[in-house]
Amino acid sequence: MMDFMLDIALKKLPDPIRYQDKIMLIGSCFTEHIGNALGELKFPILQNPNGILFGPDSVCRSLDWYMDNRELTSADLFQLNEVWHSWMHHSRFSHTNPGEAIRGMNQSRQAAHDFLKEAGWLIITLGSSFTYRLTAAASLAGEALHTGVANCHRAPSAWFSKEMLEIPVISQLLAGTIQRLRNFNPALKIIFTISPVRHIRDGVVENNRSKARLIEVVQQLTQFHDFIHYFPAYELVIDVLRDYRFYDIDLVHPNYAATEFVLEKFGLSCIDEETLLLMQEVKKIMIARRHKPFQPDTNAHRKFLADHALKVIALMEKYPFLDLREEQQYFSRELEVGSRE
Repeated sequence: MMDFMLDIALKKLPDPIRYQDKIMLIGSCFTEHIGNALGELKFPILQNPNGILFGPDSVCRSLDWYMDNRELTSADLFQLNEVWHSWMHHSRFSHTNPGEAIRGMNQSRQAAHDFLKEAGWLIITLGSSFTYRLTAAASLAGEALHTGVANCHRAPSAWFSKEMLEIPVISQLLAGTIQRLRNFNPALKIIFTISPVRHIRDGVVENNRSKARLIEVVQQLTQFHDFIHYFPAYELVIDVLRDYRFYDIDLVHPNYAATEFVLEKFGLSCIDEETLLLMQEVKKIMIARRHKPFQPDTNAHRKFLADHALKVIALMEKYPFLDLREEQQYFSRELEVGSRE
């Protein structure tokens, strides 16, 4: 029989992820595909407390902030187009009121500090080796000149210089932060992935060079530390799927089918067997919650709600670590509303 797809032999993690493990995810937009899927299935997660981050310098600096639990002040902000921003935060934290911007950033930082202290896993998705640094033209800066920024906030291009980090620099950044992480939380295990999203604005050749540097550094880290692992999300899309029908219309971002394929492989490689079975039960509950009945006032629908309320209770009794209180309240509330009607 002919093979029409190159396969990658994925090794199971020696100590795979379980539902009891707290998981922090940080990095590029592909991080959020993994995080959203895990969160939907009720894993205890915290993802991108600063918003989406692409480069190793931004990832390391953010993780250092969480460990230090450094409180942000107005000096960390700058104003552009009547909105207050932070160079280290996504624009979802920006606000026309600087006090509100600081409040949101500090709440997220405190949550990250507390969560990271107890996390069992940290999943880091690196997107690019490129970094952007402030120039003298950025006179509004709340940072020193030549500091790397995580988000440019559509500021004028003259405010930034761009460079591709060298392999020794990336290696030193990540190694230093990883050492701090293990001192901060000795039980923490790390999974690195490289985002399969191609940064074609950098140029196709430059994007490949950028990804190659990240892959090389992560490979070195996995060789030297048994608590660091690599999941080949990049290779699964680029080398296994390798077809534009697995991309969105921009020909850059993997589409739903590609993302689901990678997530399935992630489960088989990185998640405990018993947990995979439980995930299927939780998925059924989540599908049932999204169900929109044509006739909500029928006995059949009330039975549907009652049955699933009991299933949720049974799952939580069998697996006390599973938090399905929100779903229990939903089915019970909908059942109560339907009974009154």
